[in-house]
Parts: sequence; structure tokens; C-alpha cells
Amino acid sequence: MTVEITADVHERLAGYRDRFEPLFARYFDTLAQQQLPHSSFVPEALELVRDMSLRGGKRLRVALLYEAARLVTPDPVEGLEEAALSIELLQTHGLIHDDIVDDSPVRRGARSVYYAYRDRYPDREQTALGLAVLAGDLAAFWSVQVLLCAPVSRELCQAMAAVQATAGADTVVGQVLDLERDFGPLPDREVLDAVSEYKSARYSVLAPLQLGLLAAGADPAGHHEELARYARLVGVSGQLRDDYLDLFADTATVGKPTGSDLRAGRRSYAVCALLGATAGRDRELVEAALADPDCPPEMVEQVQGIARHHGVDRQLRADSRRIAQDAAAVAAGWRGRWRADAVEFFEHLPLWGAQRIS
Repeated sequence: MTVEITADVHERLAGYRDRFEPLFARYFDTLAQQQLPHSSFVPEALELVRDMSLRGGKRLRVALLYEAARLVTPDPVEGLEEAALSIELLQTHGLIHDDIVDDSPVRRGARSVYYAYRDRYPDREQTALGLAVLAGDLAAFWSVQVLLCAPVSRELCQAMAAVQATAGADTVVGQVLDLERDFGPLPDREVLDAVSEYKSARYSVLAPLQLGLLAAGADPAGHHEELARYARLVGVSGQLRDDYLDLFADTATVGKPTGSDLRAGRRSYAVCALLGATAGRDRELVEAALADPDCPPEMVEQVQGIARHHGVDRQLRADSRRIAQDAAAVAAGWRGRWRADAVEFFEHLPLWGAQRIS
């Protein structure tokens, strides 16, 4: 099933992003104008968090937030701007900490916060590490603070802040699970799905849905099970797609070298499927490439050939499409309860993602 993104949806998505970017910049301008302690390190931390935050990205979480409010009403809703800031600040926190955990020098086409600190303090590696951790912590606490200052009722402020605090805690749990996945026996599908859910889906899909509904006056608690199921399915389908692209797409498509998960020793969906499908010399070659940071492109191409021979590419594509269709079916069940055009957006969203690898 092929679903096109209509001109109306394109316009709405672009509008959310275009309105959010100056809002985010003004937010950091306001932070910089606050009275800070006499320090050079504190403004430096603020500037690095600002730079990471404003480098962009698709701002899909912001779009999900506004579309969630549109499930209830097409009218402007108070508190959505603060919720959007909160979502993206939590994303910044996750990116900064991910780059520390993964020892990544580059993020969004420029230096990661961790490596920016390492560059500035080359002889103080522990100081650089500590400052990067604290910069990520700042973004996390700001993500809750901004909601508590939203121009809405005290009860709504507290409810939205509770959603974000829960999402933040779940994300950290997901980061721990992500590290655990690469130890011990080959993880099964349940473990891989749990990593996708906790590390990504709960804060990237579920929290924006909950925040948008809350701001628009709906109570998401009564629909928690189906909202969480939708978020989990979208997250798993999206991670399957990303893992497929990491192994099989060209560098121009994914914006990073092909096979980065393989070189990093990450037991992604693609790597686990490959290890589970191979034996003998094929398995030996895959294991030789796995976790070899210097694995040359020629060896990655050999691994790609082995994966295609064993049908790993077809399996990943089929799984991503099937789970995307399951997510769409969950959203279709919202018809009659919420506004039809907004329901259609959530119905089509997972299918748009899965089509990238069709």
C-alpha cells in the first residue's frame, strides 16, 4: 500500500517547523539574558546546548505534538509552544548523552558537545566528560522547567511536566538497555523491541501524543494502552527501517558511512538478523567485521552481499512494512472518537516511513 504525503500535510509540517525554529532561538536568547553566576563555563555550556539544539533535524516530534492537538480541535491551543520546546530540549539531552556513550565526534554535521569539550580541554579529558554530561543534564531539566512555566492552569502544567519527566526516565532506561543489548548472548526480538520502545518511541511518539491531547483538553489516561501500542509499533517499524538503511543504503542517503552499526558492534535488528541467518565462513566474515572500527568499505560490501544472499534485506523490509500497517490499524480505530483529518495523519505516518525502504 503506497500512501502519498499530500500538499496540505506538507504545508502543515513545514509550517510547524518554520514557526518552531525562531521560537527555539528566542528561548535560548531569554536564557542567556538571565542573571548567571560569574563564570565562563556556564555561558559556554549554554552556548553548546543552544548550538546543538538549533542545528535542526526534521522536528517531527513537534509536528506530532501539534497533530495530536488537532485530534481534538483545529483551533490554536495554549501551551503547545512550551510543550514543543520541552520535547526538543529532551531530544537535545538524549543526543548529548548518546554521543558520550557512543564516543561520537560528530552530530548533525558538526562537532558533538562531548567532542567540542574535548577540543577545548584536550589535557583535561575527565573535565570534558563531566562538562558534557552536565550540559546534557541542563537540557533535561530545562525540558521540565519550561512546561511548569507554561501560560496554562497549574493542573495542566503539572500534568504535562509529569508526562515529560516520565518520558525522560524511560529514555534513560532505554539507553541502559541499549548498552546491555550488546553484551552476552545474541538478544532476541523482545529485547530489541524493548530498546526501540524505551530509547525512542516513548519520548518521540507517545509523549508528544499525550502532551498534545492534554493541551487540547483531552485526557489521554483513558486511552493509554492504545496510544502506547501505537507508539511502540511506530518506534519498532522506524528502527527496523533505520537499521536497514544503515547496512544497505548508500552514504548519501543516510548521511553517514554505510555499516556504522556493524563497525560499532551494535546488535541492531539488521546485525542480529544477519548473525542469526549465517553460519560457517559467512558467519566468520560477519563476526570479523563486527566491532572493527577500521572495517573497510570493501568488507562492508561483502557483508551486504552475504545479507542479501540470506534474505536479510527482504526480511527487514517486510517486517518494517508489516509493523507499520499494524500501527496504522491502531490509529484507524480512533475514527469516530477524534477528528478525521488528524486521525488520517497518524494512520499514514508509519506507512510514510516504511515506504522509504520499499
